[in-house]
Amino acid sequence: MNDRAQGKAVSGLPRSVWKPVADLLALMIPVTAAAWAFSLQRQLGLGLYPQQFFAAILMFTLPAAYLTMPARRLEHRETVPWYDVALAVMSAVAVGYIALRYPQLVLMIFARPAAVWVPGLIVILLTLEALRRATGWALVIIIAAFILYALFGDLIPGRLQGRPQNWQLLSGYMAFDSNGILGLPISVAATVVVAFIFFGTLLGITGGSRFFTDAAMLAMGRFRGGAMKIAVLASGLFGSISGSAVANVVGTGVVTIPMIKRDGYPGHKAGAIEAVASTGGQLMPPVMGAAAFLMAEFLSVPYSSVVMAALLPAVLYYVALFIQADLEAAKLGIRAVPKSEIPAGRTVAKGLHFILAFAALIYLLFWKSWQPEKAALAATLVLITTSLILGYQGERPGLRKLFGALAGTGHAVLEIILISAASGIVIGVLNVTGLSFNLTYALVQIGGGSAIVLLALSALVCIILGMGLPTLGVYVLLAALVAPALIEVGIEPLAAHLYVLYFGMMSMITPPIALAAFAAASIARSPAMATGWAAMRFGWSAYVIPVLFVFSPTLILIGEPFEIGLAIVTAGMGVWLVSAGLAGFFSNRLTPVMRGLFIAFGLAALMPAGMFPGAVISDVIGVLGGAGLMAVELMRKPTAEAQA
Repeated sequence: MNDRAQGKAVSGLPRSVWKPVADLLALMIPVTAAAWAFSLQRQLGLGLYPQQFFAAILMFTLPAAYLTMPARRLEHRETVPWYDVALAVMSAVAVGYIALRYPQLVLMIFARPAAVWVPGLIVILLTLEALRRATGWALVIIIAAFILYALFGDLIPGRLQGRPQNWQLLSGYMAFDSNGILGLPISVAATVVVAFIFFGTLLGITGGSRFFTDAAMLAMGRFRGGAMKIAVLASGLFGSISGSAVANVVGTGVVTIPMIKRDGYPGHKAGAIEAVASTGGQLMPPVMGAAAFLMAEFLSVPYSSVVMAALLPAVLYYVALFIQADLEAAKLGIRAVPKSEIPAGRTVAKGLHFILAFAALIYLLFWKSWQPEKAALAATLVLITTSLILGYQGERPGLRKLFGALAGTGHAVLEIILISAASGIVIGVLNVTGLSFNLTYALVQIGGGSAIVLLALSALVCIILGMGLPTLGVYVLLAALVAPALIEVGIEPLAAHLYVLYFGMMSMITPPIALAAFAAASIARSPAMATGWAAMRFGWSAYVIPVLFVFSPTLILIGEPFEIGLAIVTAGMGVWLVSAGLAGFFSNRLTPVMRGLFIAFGLAALMPAGMFPGAVISDVIGVLGGAGLMAVELMRKPTAEAQA
C-alpha cells in the first residue's frame, strides 16, 4: 500500500468505529417510530408535538446517512473521512436543537431570529446534500429550483409570477413549519413506511420471502412459461412491500431473471417482465408501497378507500401481464419448469403460517380500522411469533437476527426519509408563494379547459418528472403540481391522484430513462433500451386504464353495483383481447390483420359503459366482436408450439 493510500486509510473513522454508530442510529429509527405508534410518550406523561417526533427521526437519519453514504455515490466505504464525521455531528446537533426547542421557536418564525433561521438553513443544506448522496442530482436540482423560485419568483413574468420570500424567513419556515421539512411527507415516512419496511425486512430474515417464491413456483411451475409466471407472482407480492420498483427488481430479479432466461426467453423480455411486475407491486393492494399512504393523507380519506379504488386497475394490470406471459410462452414453445426444481407441496405447506401475518394486517386495516402503522407492527408481532415457533425449512430466526432487522430497517428507510424531508420543501414553497394555485391555473389554461388535452399534457408531465426520481419523490411532486389541475376540471379527486401515480410509476419502465427496466437489463445482460421498449409493451395496461377510470370511476369501484360489475366483465375481456393482440398469439400465431382486430375490439370492450354517451354500444361491439375472433382462432388447427 502506498503512502497516499495509507493516508486515506487513517484520515477518518475506521469501519470498526463508524459502523456500530451508524447501526445504532439506524436502529433508533424503527424503535422511535414504534414508540410513537403506540403512544409511549403519552404513557410517560410527555406532551410532544408531532414535529418533535419527526425531527427526532431526522436527527437519527441525517448522521446515519453521512456515515454510510460517501460523497461520491456508489463508492465503497471503509473509512469515514473527518469532514463527513463533522457533517454527521452538525446535522445531529442542528436537528436535535430543533426537536428540543420546537415549542418555543415555532412561534418565532416570522420574527426571524438567528435561533430559528441558522439551524433551519443548516438543516436544509445538509438534507439536500444527504439527498444527493442517496439519489443523485435530479431531485436535488428540482428542489433547488423551487427554493430559487421562492426567493426570486417575482422575476418570472406572466401567470407563474410568485411572491418573493426573505431568505431568513424561508429558512425558518422550511425547518419549523408543519408545511415544510417536518410536514406531511415525513409524517408518513416516519410512521407508516418505517412500520411496513420493518415488516418486509422480517419477511426476509424469517424465510417468508423464500416461502412466497416457493409457493409461486409450486403454483405456476407446472405450466408453460412457468418461470415467467413465477416472476409475475413473486415480484408483485414483494413489490407491494418494498416501496421501490428498482429495489424490488434487484431483490427478486437476481433469482427470477436467470430462471426466465434459462427457459428460453430472450434476455430483454426476461428483464422487461421482471421490471413490469416489480413496478406494478406499488400499485397492488393491500400495501401498495409508500405512495398510497401519502395519497390517503393528501386526500384526507381512510387508507382503505385508496386500496379499494386501486384494486381493480391493479388486478387488470397483472391479468394483462400474466396473459402475455402465458401467450409469449406458447408462441416461443417454452415448456414448464423441470419437476426437479419445483418444491414439494408438503415442504411449502410448512410455511403457511406466514399468511397469518398478512391476514392479521388486512383484518386490522379494514375491519378494525387501525392506523396503518399500528396494523403493520401488530402483523409484525404475529410474524415473529409464528416464525419463532414454527420456522420454515428447518430455520428459525435467532434473537440476534431479529434485532439486526431493526438496524436493517433503519438503513433501508434512510433514502425514503430523506426524500420525504426534502419533498416537504416543495410543498412549503407551493404554500408560501402561491405557486400551487398559479400552476394549476396555467395547466388548465394550456389545456383550454378540455379534460382530454389536460390528461394528455398531465401524462407527459408525469412521465418526464418521474424520470430518474424515486417513487415517493415522483408522487409528491405530481400530487402537488399536476393533480390539482385535474381536479379543477371536474375529475374525481381519487381518480386524479391515482392517475398521476400510475403515470409517475410508468416512468420506471418508459425510455429514455427507465430505472426499473435498466436495472433489470443489467441483471439480464440485455440492451437497456430494448428492455425498456419491451417493458412498455408488457405494461401497456397502465397507460390505458388510468384514462378509462378518470372518465368512468366504475373502474375504481365508484358507482352502482351493476355498473361496476359490468365494467369488471368488459374490462377483463378487453385486457385479454389486447394482450393477445400484443403477444401475437391466441391459440395460434396471429396474422398482422388479426392482431390489429384483437387490439381494436379489446380497446372497445375496455371502455366502461359510463365513459361517454353510447359507450354501451362500444362495449357490446368489443365483447361480441372479440368473442367472434376468439371462436375463429379456436377453430383453427393448433400449431405444434401451441400444443407444447
